[in-house]
Amino acid sequence: MLTVDRVRAGEAAAAAKGLNQCQMLLERGSSPYSQLLATTTLTKLISRTAQVLSLAQRVDIRNYVLSYLYNQPKLTPFVVQGLVTLFARITKLGWFDTQDEDFAFRNVITDIHRFLQGNADHCMIGVQLLSQLTCEMNQISEADANRSLTKHRKIASSFRDTQLFAIFQLACQLLRTAYESRKNLNFNDESQHELLKQLLRLAHNCLTFDFIGTSTDESSDDLCTVQIPTSWRPAFLEVSTLQLFFDLYSSLPVSLSPLALSCLVQIASVRRSLFNNAERGKFLNQLVTGVREILQSPNGLQDPNNYHEFCRLLSRLKSNYQLGELVTVDNYPDAIRLMAKFTVESLQMWQFAPNSIHYLLSLWQRMVASVPYVKAAEPHLLETYTPEVTQAYITSRLESVAVVIRDGLEDPLDDNGMVTQQLDQLSVIGRCEYGKTCQLLVQLFDQSAASYQEMIASANTTSKLDVTVQEGRLTWLVYIIGSAVGGRISFNSNDEHDAMDGELVCRVLQLMRLTDSRLAQQGCEKLELALMSFFEQFRKIYVGDQVQKTSKVYRRLSDVLGLNDESMVLSVIIRKIITNLKYWGSSEQIVSKTLQLLSDLSVGYGTVRKLVKLEEVGFLLSHHTAEHYPFLGVNVSVTEMRCRSMFYTSLGRLLMVDLGEDEEKFDQFMMPLTQAFETLGRVMMSSNSGYNSEEVRKSVIGLARDLRGLAHAFNTKVSYMMLFEWIYPQYTPILQRAMEIWLQFDVSSPNGILLFREASKIICTYGSRILNVNVPKEQIYPGKLKGISICFSMLKASLSGNYVNFGVFRLYGDEALDNSLKTFVKLLLSVPQSDLLDYPKLSQTYYFLLECLATDHMSFLATMEPQVFLYILSSISEGLNAIDTMVCTGCCATLDHIVTYLFKQVTSKGKIRRGQVIPDNDALVQVIKVRPELLQQMLSTVLNIIMFEDCRNQWSMSRPLLGLILLNEEYFEQLRDQIIQAQPSDKQTAMATWFKNLMEGIERNLLTKNRDRFTQNLSVFRRDINDSLKGPNVTTTTVNDMMTS
Repeated sequence: MLTVDRVRAGEAAAAAKGLNQCQMLLERGSSPYSQLLATTTLTKLISRTAQVLSLAQRVDIRNYVLSYLYNQPKLTPFVVQGLVTLFARITKLGWFDTQDEDFAFRNVITDIHRFLQGNADHCMIGVQLLSQLTCEMNQISEADANRSLTKHRKIASSFRDTQLFAIFQLACQLLRTAYESRKNLNFNDESQHELLKQLLRLAHNCLTFDFIGTSTDESSDDLCTVQIPTSWRPAFLEVSTLQLFFDLYSSLPVSLSPLALSCLVQIASVRRSLFNNAERGKFLNQLVTGVREILQSPNGLQDPNNYHEFCRLLSRLKSNYQLGELVTVDNYPDAIRLMAKFTVESLQMWQFAPNSIHYLLSLWQRMVASVPYVKAAEPHLLETYTPEVTQAYITSRLESVAVVIRDGLEDPLDDNGMVTQQLDQLSVIGRCEYGKTCQLLVQLFDQSAASYQEMIASANTTSKLDVTVQEGRLTWLVYIIGSAVGGRISFNSNDEHDAMDGELVCRVLQLMRLTDSRLAQQGCEKLELALMSFFEQFRKIYVGDQVQKTSKVYRRLSDVLGLNDESMVLSVIIRKIITNLKYWGSSEQIVSKTLQLLSDLSVGYGTVRKLVKLEEVGFLLSHHTAEHYPFLGVNVSVTEMRCRSMFYTSLGRLLMVDLGEDEEKFDQFMMPLTQAFETLGRVMMSSNSGYNSEEVRKSVIGLARDLRGLAHAFNTKVSYMMLFEWIYPQYTPILQRAMEIWLQFDVSSPNGILLFREASKIICTYGSRILNVNVPKEQIYPGKLKGISICFSMLKASLSGNYVNFGVFRLYGDEALDNSLKTFVKLLLSVPQSDLLDYPKLSQTYYFLLECLATDHMSFLATMEPQVFLYILSSISEGLNAIDTMVCTGCCATLDHIVTYLFKQVTSKGKIRRGQVIPDNDALVQVIKVRPELLQQMLSTVLNIIMFEDCRNQWSMSRPLLGLILLNEEYFEQLRDQIIQAQPSDKQTAMATWFKNLMEGIERNLLTKNRDRFTQNLSVFRRDINDSLKGPNVTTTTVNDMMTS
């Protein structure tokens, strides 16, 4: 421990020297960059996990920063920001520190008050200090990530309860003062403009604070509810608070008004339970009144930022309030009319702020979805205005086509995510007054389809541009019809609606007949994607066991197209799938969507049994070759081959329906793959160099994808054994030969002793070659680490799958197991230790494999070279602190096995003999004898996590901890004494008692009964520690520093 104290003393001395140098640089440096360097250095020093600065030093730094900012208010902005960040960081990290029985860093508003009483520059710095502090308290910085998340939440909660409301009130007070003196403000004055901007940001930061620790972000924006504390109720019951931000929006320039709207968005989202029914109605009434006034004078909404925030505000009206409450507000008819007008105009201006349309559609979607639940007597008027919104969306999308093509603009259809999102919303909106929606769609579709047919008939006299425009319009209409059909699931549809769906479906199928007839000459990729989207929606609603066979959709299909039942419709869909695979092999998007549709159809229990009776499916099962489907050939890119697995999984499911034990039928199905393997084998086993061509390489990759898909589908013993006996041993040498030639090859998990030998050969072949390959740093994962990760995964699956009795290999002198384990060691040493945790997939496969080795192959680990075992122990130590709980749990299990093994080696009859000589014939024991600090460091780490961190796997942590304590009893006693001495005098007795209780009744053995008793003691120990930490006088920083030193 003297070494630890000496190291800490040296670090403290170095920190003190660094403080003096930074202070000199701030005082004497004339360059803003030197000032920034000093500020950044101080921030890093403060943020270190092992805190080397005393409380007095940190208080001095904080006071110095405030004085420096006050005396030099004209600093360069980035220097000011750096100093403000330093102030916020030091305040947060010292939030629970006490000095003279008082919290040292909590007099925030008092300390900053003099800034707010000064001139505009001082006031702006004061507001920045409060704003940055609020942000710092709310977010998990890099400094916090290395500490306990529980401690971060305790600090944030304490700040919320003691300071945040006062800061928000101060921000509102200053904003109200600015509004009242708005006639004297000059927004062209940069200092005044910036001060107002900082004030609005401060208010916004208060309102966006993570009040309950849910860590919401912008991605969940439409679901956000602001969990305002009950103590804030008075501010929101006052009419003036909400009105203040509406007034600020109307009076501020467009450079500032979006921030006022952002605050209104948050205020509109306060939790419903903050009010009683009467208070909520009053609050909502004022909110809608403010929105209505903005809509009556919409000039400010011409600014894109204002427009976007206002759309967010509108969406919050329905996400936080019920339709039954909205209809009761004053002037609701006028408000809903103005909202509809605004929405229609926004949809028509489709090029202006397209990312904001989502919020408007969300408003109408939620209102329509609420209609069945409205019990208020007041009319909601949605049947009047919703059709206008639906029509505006549909017609504006159609009108956009010609503009996009003519002016070469970015096509909205290319943004698949946005289109899908908007159509999902429209599917609900359009179901309100569905008759009007269908009437509009039929009218527009008939017009476009007729024009398109005429243009095709007179292709020689029609410009290509006009044809492209009509195809674009039809594409939008097919997408929209698909969404309209898909909207049925959200409502209790009736026969009349089903008949309307039938009209729409007939038209799409007729269009498909027309476009398919022209595919030999040319086709429209976007229209084909729309058709796939339509079929996906149709499948969800009208295909499957749950569909009523008397549905009027099928009656209409029978009357118009002669499709009398579901089987005939399925036949049409399968023909479309075959057509797409035949003609659109060069389009990865179409092939992928088509195969996804086939996969979805092959899953349904009743549907798949109807499919296998179709001639088209029989054709698919007997003609799956590149001749019929070009995407199965070698003329496509490697990335496009990924879809082959999905294709063969679907075929496998279809084959399995009637396969049973019919090997002849299986062999007939596998014939194309058999021929491909035979051809490939002749080429790859030949002595000429033709095997190394790109064509052969792609053939191998394609076949591997095909087999992967089939293996996924053949999930019964009979079918899987058919596949296994087909591939082994006839074709596995071809796969091994491929590994000898190429590095990039994906291998499935092994099965049985013979297959393990083949897998071992592949691992060793890959390993011996990848070790000699130099890969650029930026390509290290796809070029090297991904393959190593797959090898680790294969080996782990082999060792833990109960497929193999591994004693057989050594019994008969087979080196397959030893070779694969030696290859694992070589591959592991080739990976920088930092990469193990930087790449999640690699870290998971490595740590899972390591746990497997420690569980069943400890003898192998015990005989490794010292540098290898040191590498592994170091990686375990790093893994104990991993964010991934599974990795951390795996490290605990591995460490437990290692510690248990060591304990058995150094004990006799299960008891440690103090001063016993460690056996000299065990490499692992020798490593620990030479480097005892390794296990001591792990003991410190595990104990630190259990005592002071957010330990989510306490049981797992407890298992190796007992062994570590028993192997390092003297070190544990020193550590315990140091922890106790680090506590305030009034806490030392309690801490000593907790440690005594921890080891109460614990014997010097690792038997299960003893372990379980220790785990129970540890739970009580951790609970006592956590209860103590809730008090203000525990110096957790000192304890943490000691634990990690």
